[in-house]
Amino acid sequence: MIALIQRVSSAAVLINQEKVCSIEKGLLVLLGIKSDDSVVTAQKLCDKIISLRVFDDSAGKMNLDVVSVSGEVLVVPNFTLAADTSRGNRPGFSSAMAPIKAEPLFQLFMEKLQATYPKVRQGVFGADMQVHLVNDGPITISLETKNP
Repeated sequence: MIALIQRVSSAAVLINQEKVCSIEKGLLVLLGIKSDDSVVTAQKLCDKIISLRVFDDSAGKMNLDVVSVSGEVLVVPNFTLAADTSRGNRPGFSSAMAPIKAEPLFQLFMEKLQATYPKVRQGVFGADMQVHLVNDGPITISLETKNP
């Protein structure tokens, strides 16, 4: 699984110009699911995201996780993170998991994340979404988990 994580002051997902969910201070997570991902990779990534220390402590050092600052998490499914541009300028997506398999794994990931921390929202799998955000910092981190 691939996650592009941004520390945000606020973020929202819109579909057809209608807001479907939003968060204030927290993490925006764009989530890509690759064809070889599993429950194991989903759990590993969930654990990494919740414990990622990207918020400032009282000394101004990035030393706190989203739970410590009572932040929120917004997860947006995004298969384009699995893009392969090694053969030219047009991205290929053959390494992305097929939607019929990826959607249940996305929902499982969300269940695991929400069981760990309740302040979690999600975009709509397979929808044409517009994501609005205010990147705080800017802090943007890429994480990838793989099967053992």
